[in-house]
Amino acid sequence: MSKLKLLLVLLPVLAAAPQFWAQSPSLAVELPPGPMKAKATTACAECHEARIIVQQRLSSAAWTKEVDKMVKWGAVVDAKDRDSLIEYFSANFGPEQPVYVPSRTSVDKRQK
Repeated sequence: MSKLKLLLVLLPVLAAAPQFWAQSPSLAVELPPGPMKAKATTACAECHEARIIVQQRLSSAAWTKEVDKMVKWGAVVDAKDRDSLIEYFSANFGPEQPVYVPSRTSVDKRQK
C-alpha cells in the first residue's frame, strides 16, 4: 500500500481519536464544593482528572506529602493556599470517608 493510500485510510481514524478518548461528560467527576474547589481544580486538573483525587483516602500527613510532591512536579499552588488546600483534601478525601465507588460505564446485562 502506498504511503498516500495509507494516509487516506488512517486520516479518518486519527481525526476521530480525540472523540474516542474524550471522557463522557456524564462520567466526569467533580470535586466537592468548598472554598478551595476552584483552586484545586485549577492546580490539579491541569494535569489529571479529578477522579485521581476523589478516589484517594489519605491522612492529612499523606495529603501534605502529595501536595508538596505535585508542587515539585509543577502544580501551581500559591504558598498561602497550600495549607487550606491540604485541609480541603483531608476533609473531603480522608481515611474516614466512604470508599470511592466509580460510576458504571456500561450496563451489566446479567443484572437486568
